[in-house]
Amino acid sequence: MENQENLLVRKDYLETLMRFKDKQLIKVVTGIRRCGKSTLFDLFINHLESNGVSKKNIIKINFESPDYFELQDWLSVYKYIKEKLSPDSMNYIFLDEIQNVPDFQKAVDGLFIMKNCDIYITGSNAYLLSGELATLLSGRYVEIKMQPLSFKEYLSAYDDKSDLPSKYRKYIQFGSFPYILQLSEEKDIRSYLEGIYNTVVLKDIVARRKIADVGMLEKVIRFMFDNIGNPTSATNIANTMTSTRQKISYHTVENYLSALLDSFIFYKAERYDVKGKQYLSTNAKYYLCDIGLRYYLLGTKPADFGHILENIVFLELLRRGNEVYVGKVDDSEIDFVAIYNGEKTYYQVAYTIIDSDNSEKTLTRELKPLKSIKDNCEKILLTMDNIPPVSYDGIKQKYVLDWLLEKLQRNQN
Repeated sequence: MENQENLLVRKDYLETLMRFKDKQLIKVVTGIRRCGKSTLFDLFINHLESNGVSKKNIIKINFESPDYFELQDWLSVYKYIKEKLSPDSMNYIFLDEIQNVPDFQKAVDGLFIMKNCDIYITGSNAYLLSGELATLLSGRYVEIKMQPLSFKEYLSAYDDKSDLPSKYRKYIQFGSFPYILQLSEEKDIRSYLEGIYNTVVLKDIVARRKIADVGMLEKVIRFMFDNIGNPTSATNIANTMTSTRQKISYHTVENYLSALLDSFIFYKAERYDVKGKQYLSTNAKYYLCDIGLRYYLLGTKPADFGHILENIVFLELLRRGNEVYVGKVDDSEIDFVAIYNGEKTYYQVAYTIIDSDNSEKTLTRELKPLKSIKDNCEKILLTMDNIPPVSYDGIKQKYVLDWLLEKLQRNQN
């Protein structure tokens, strides 16, 4: 069954923290609740201790723990930590969910200017890096964007790594939050996902944004969950809902979408005109941070497995350090334009290109936009068809489950 040791170690994120250790930068780990940020801190603290760092030089505060509820303002946080510092050696300071403390950036800044403080903070809301903190710490922090488990990480928790398609089906049904792998009963998994969903919606969105109509927010969330990978805009959502007698304004939808992005429950892929080499402001696509949440909310409602696969590929491209856009070529669409260090790679994603009548219509349709691009950038077609790799005029077709397991060549930073 599960290999607990492999289950817990998020090697790529851990190595990123190791690379930035003792660098004069604040390390900011962001990501949706329960994606593994606190566990990452614990793993890194274990690494520090096993490499000779004394426990007295490590200060960790979880601001959602009752043990630290008395630290309600930035000055009390600053004084509490300052009293615990070892004056003649490096101190490693871990501040978990510190965005709950008003004006916390003042405490962080006060510690940062001390030469013997190496600071690590987490947050489950993009609010953490907005406004004053971004201004105050501009150029002095590095953001490490954490997601739930990749398919490769998920698979590493199993001793038996055969039958990739069945593992993939479990991965998209039950989701990729690390703790899921410790639950065996479907009802327990659903209950766990319900807890994450309710905490994110009620705590990170409703409370922070002071949203009054929770019912309408949930209707928008359901619409979004049901339309992953479809071109979407606030206007489109407002018009669709109003047409079904659920009147909602464009501005309200805009506020909801912004909140969903800030809580990391959704990611946004803007459109990019490949030939015109310009970014487009209309009809972006939204992808879900974890497909298991869709299953929790929508149950067994028929899913578009092509769009779900697209979602998985989008998240993986982000993990590999790319900027990711939806490509427009004339009147056609390329699923993803991935840009890394200025170099583009084009991706088409299709669940299958095998037609029942052997006509190759689907293959022709998927290749057409890629063939219309005349630059020399790499072009890849990813499918669930488990066939040997093949090339069409330089366009590589790959089995997507093998691609998801490829060695990660790029770190995020």
